[in-house]
Amino acid sequence: MQEHFTQEVENLKTNLIKMASVVDDMVERSIQAIETGDVELCKGIKAKDLEVDAYDNLIQTQCENILALFQPFATDLRFVLSSLMINNQLERCGDIAVNISQRIKKTYSNKTLIDESQITEMAKKAKEMLRKAIDAFVLKNKELAQEVLKSDEEVDQLNKHSFKYLVEHMKSDSALIETGAHLLILSRHIERLADHATNIAENIIFFIDGNLVSHYRKLQNLKD
Repeated sequence: MQEHFTQEVENLKTNLIKMASVVDDMVERSIQAIETGDVELCKGIKAKDLEVDAYDNLIQTQCENILALFQPFATDLRFVLSSLMINNQLERCGDIAVNISQRIKKTYSNKTLIDESQITEMAKKAKEMLRKAIDAFVLKNKELAQEVLKSDEEVDQLNKHSFKYLVEHMKSDSALIETGAHLLILSRHIERLADHATNIAENIIFFIDGNLVSHYRKLQNLKD
C-alpha cells in the first residue's frame, strides 16, 4: 500500500512539473513579445492553453483519488492540498499568458508607451516571480518561495505607476485612449500573474513547514 501511495504522489508531482513547464513557456513567450514587440512569439500560446487545461483536469483527478484511496495525513496531506491549489494557480497563469498575447497584438506598435509606462519592467518581474515559484516547488526550496512573496509589492507599485502614467497620457492625448485602454488591461493581467505566482509560493511554504502565509501582508496591515 505504501509503495502504491508513493508512486501516486510521484506521478502527481511529475504532472505538476510538466504542467508548470508548459505554463512557464507560455508566459516566457508572451512576456518576450512585450519586451521585443515581436507578435510572432504569440503564435501557439492559445493552443498550448488546451494542454494546460488537460493537465488541470488530470491533476485534480489525481489529487481526489489520492485523498479518497489513501487518506494521507501530515506532510503528505499538505502536499496533496498544496498540489490542488498550485494546479489551480498554474491554470490561471496559462489563461493570463493567452490574455497578454491578445493584448500585445493590439498594442505592440506603441513600444515606447509600453516601456515608459514601466509595463515591460513589471512584466519581466512577474515572469521572474513565476519562474522562482516553479523552481521553489521543484526544489522544495522555502527561501525561493519567500523571495517571490517579497517581490509582490514591487509589482504592485509598478502597476500603480503604470495606471497613473497611462491615464495622464490618455487625458492629454485623446488619440491614445484606445491603446491606453488596452495597456491598462495588459497591466492588470501582469499584476494578476504576479499574484498567482505569490499564491503558488504561499502554498509551497505551507507544504514545506505547515505555516499559513496566505494574505499575510494584508492581515499585518490591518493590525498596524
